[in-house]
Amino acid sequence: MNFSKIKLIILDNDGVLTDGKIIYDNNELESKNYNAKDGLGIKLLQFSGIELAIITGRSSRILEKRCKDLQIKLLFQGVRNKLRKTSELLEELNLKWENVAYMGDDWNDMPVMEKCNISATPSDAFDDIQNKVDLVMKRKGGEGAVREFIELILKKQGKYEESLQKLLNHLRS
Repeated sequence: MNFSKIKLIILDNDGVLTDGKIIYDNNELESKNYNAKDGLGIKLLQFSGIELAIITGRSSRILEKRCKDLQIKLLFQGVRNKLRKTSELLEELNLKWENVAYMGDDWNDMPVMEKCNISATPSDAFDDIQNKVDLVMKRKGGEGAVREFIELILKKQGKYEESLQKLLNHLRS
């Protein structure tokens, strides 16, 4: 694990940005819960120079809306092979695997987590997943794990205070 080399954070959606619940109503409309604290952590990251991508196996208009609200441009949905998609993204961004920190919560994330520099999972991931990653967050998916991960990386890189000041200045303007 080398925090100083991180230039890209990749997140899964369900179970990481959300609590993992997929709720359908009687009209077959889907709903998900996102945490505003994670959202503010993502905004903080945007003032650090570190890129953020979301790669998810499912497709959801709700996630598209969340990404639009947070100005997340690197969104990849319906991805069956996350390892291939990540490799393509790294080539596009001219980055290497050592530049990647990835947070996932289940087996479909493991091929990427095994290859990247830093792998993490929320505290409510199954034990088998927790035992295979570099970091287990204190918080659960959809309950601040993403913000915890982002803040840890920014602090380890010495970028937290500067990024926070930029965010606060932005919020004051």
